[in-house]
Amino acid sequence: MQQPSPVRLERIDEYRLRIPREGGMRSEGLIYADRTMAGLLKGDNSPQQVANVACLPGLVGASMAMPDIHWGYGFPIGGVAAFDVDEGVISPGGVGYDINCGVRLLRTSLSEEEVRPRIRTLVDRLFAEIPTGVGAHRKLTKLSRGQLRSLLVEGAGCGCIPGADPDALSPRAIERGLDQVGTLGGGNHFGEVGVVDEVYDRATAAAFGLFEGMVTFFIHCGSRGLGHQVADDTMKSMKGSLSKHGLDLPDPQLVCAPINSKEGQRYLGAMRAAANYAFANRQMITRLARNVFAEVFGRSGEELGLDVVYDVCHNIARIEEHRFEGRKRRVCVHRKGATRAFPAGHPEVNEVYRETGHPVLIPGDMGRYSYVLVGTDRAMAETWGTTCHGAGRVKSRTKARKEHRDRQIDRELAERGIHVRAASRRVLAEEASESYKDVADVVGVVSGAGLVRKVARLRPIGNIKG
Repeated sequence: MQQPSPVRLERIDEYRLRIPREGGMRSEGLIYADRTMAGLLKGDNSPQQVANVACLPGLVGASMAMPDIHWGYGFPIGGVAAFDVDEGVISPGGVGYDINCGVRLLRTSLSEEEVRPRIRTLVDRLFAEIPTGVGAHRKLTKLSRGQLRSLLVEGAGCGCIPGADPDALSPRAIERGLDQVGTLGGGNHFGEVGVVDEVYDRATAAAFGLFEGMVTFFIHCGSRGLGHQVADDTMKSMKGSLSKHGLDLPDPQLVCAPINSKEGQRYLGAMRAAANYAFANRQMITRLARNVFAEVFGRSGEELGLDVVYDVCHNIARIEEHRFEGRKRRVCVHRKGATRAFPAGHPEVNEVYRETGHPVLIPGDMGRYSYVLVGTDRAMAETWGTTCHGAGRVKSRTKARKEHRDRQIDRELAERGIHVRAASRRVLAEEASESYKDVADVVGVVSGAGLVRKVARLRPIGNIKG
C-alpha cells in the first residue's frame, strides 16, 4: 500500500482541521483543534498517524483525533476510528497497551472546609493503603486462578463488557494479573481528592449528584500488567498473519486483523477480559479509598456518601450500532485516549442517566482542573459519540524529567493548597503540569465544537501518584 505523503492540514472552522485524502488513504482525517492546539502539532508525528489510520481496510467515515492528541503506538493517543464489522479490521494499537485505562469518580457528602484540616493525613493514608508504582502488587493474598477467571468475565458492579474470553489470554498474562487487582500503577495514573469548584449546568450536575463545594475522589488506572501482556501478545501474533489476510500497512505498528477472523475474535475476547480486569481494579481501589475516608473522618462510607458517580473507559474497542449516511451500521469503534459521550435518550446509556446522558469524566493534571461533561447529539452524528479523555502530553517523560528534575514540585503544589504523595521525585518531574496541555483549553475545543456540554469543574486538593 502506498504510504501517504507528509500530511497537509486544512482548517475547516475554528475547532476542526482536515487532512485531505491522499495516497493510500481511504478517507480524510479530522483533528479537533483550535489555533492554539494546532500550533502544538508542529513537529509532532501524530497527524501523520491519523493519516496512516485512514489507510486501514473497512474504515467508515473519517480517521479522527481529539484535541488532546499526541504521538502513540500506531494510532495517536486521542485517536478515534470506526471499522465495518464485516469488512474492517481491529488493531491493538487502536486500543493501546493499557486496555481500559479509565477513570472513576466518587462523590462524598464532605465539604472542603471539613477536609482541609485533615488533607495531609487523608492523602498520606491513601498513599499508604493503595499500592502505587509500576511494580505495585496487592497487599492482600493473591487471587486464585478461579477467582481471576470469574473477575475477567464478570468485571465489577460498575462495569462489565460482555463477550470476554479468559481462554484467549496467555499464561504470562494470567500470572501478571493474579496480584495486581487493587493497585494504581505508575505513570500518569493517580488518585485525586478534589472539590467541585464550579457548576455550569446545575440541573445535570444535580442529576449526577454533584454540588458546588462537594469533595470528590477520582481514580485513574487501567488493566496493569495483564492488559499490557494481552496487547504485547496480540501484536506479536497478528504480525505473523498479515500476509495471510493480504494486509499491507503504512506503519508496522498498525498491526491488525479482520474483525471476523480467528485472530480478530481472539483479540476481542482477550481485550474484553482485560477491560473487565480494569473495572475490577478500580472497584478494589474504591473499596480501599472508602476504608481510608472512613478511618480519617470517623464515619462509615455510607455515612460519608461515598458513592460512584460513573466509570468510563479511555482505551477500548467496542462493537456498536450507529447511523451513518442515513442508515444503521455495525462498526467496531476504536477509542484510544478518547471517551464515550453518549447523550440523553441513547439506549446504551444506563437508565439512571437516560434523561441527561451519562457523565463524561475528563481528568487534568495534578496542579490544575478536571471536568465532568455530558455528550450531545452532534457527537453521535460526528464522532461516534466520542470526545477527549484528558489534557494530553506536550512533553515526553524524558524531556519532562530533564527540565523539572531540580524543582521541588511537591512543595510548589503544597504552597497552592495541593498535597501530593508520589512513588518518587522522578514521577513528580514527569507529571508536572507543564508536561501537559491545559485541560481547560482541551475541553474548550470539544465544547466549542458542540461535542459536549460542560457540567462541572473539579479542583484538586490532594493527589497520590505511582
